[in-house]
Amino acid sequence: MALTREEREAFLAEPYVAALAVDAGTGRAPLAVPIWYSYQPGGDVWIMTGRESRKNDLISKAGRFTLMIDRLEPTVRYVSVEGPVVRTAPATIEALREISARYLPAEKVDGYVDFAWKNHGEQVVIHMRPERWVSSDLGQV
Repeated sequence: MALTREEREAFLAEPYVAALAVDAGTGRAPLAVPIWYSYQPGGDVWIMTGRESRKNDLISKAGRFTLMIDRLEPTVRYVSVEGPVVRTAPATIEALREISARYLPAEKVDGYVDFAWKNHGEQVVIHMRPERWVSSDLGQV
């Protein structure tokens, strides 16, 4: 059964690891990779990736991307959201801390942020405006 707007936005706001998919060009399947993301209901989705990464290059060319999030328990549920890139900006240490705190235990955030800021190279934050949604909870059938 499809989720309501409120259900799908609440599900997307949870800290699941997403599968990011973006057009990889003629003769290639879409690039699909796991990624951390952030979302607040009613707002834009944002991700952080390397400025020189293939993800950033392909997203820049395509101008849009898809995130798919799923879970198995307590019921099989998924949300797929696709939309245009509305802003790309250099990453800040505050954004890195915010997204890291979403996924890591509190006692690991500072160490990870310090390591990532020093070792992952220049990063960008890419904002996507949710435009098309596909969702279901198979436990509601």
